[in-house]
Amino acid sequence: MYVCLCKAVTQQQIEDAVDQGHSYAQVRQSLGVATDCGCCGQVAKQLIRERTESLPVCEFAAAS
Repeated sequence: MYVCLCKAVTQQQIEDAVDQGHSYAQVRQSLGVATDCGCCGQVAKQLIRERTESLPVCEFAAAS
């Protein structure tokens, strides 16, 4: 599914970026999400939030 029509960014591209540890700000910078009209910003944030919550917690991070 396309999330950002202005930059042709898909949901999969956003999820892949989150899987690599990118934050919303990093996704905006690298993919250009929400940098033109901004309509996709809230959807992108929600996708990132949902994807982050579904990722397993690293044992090292949990021990800190």
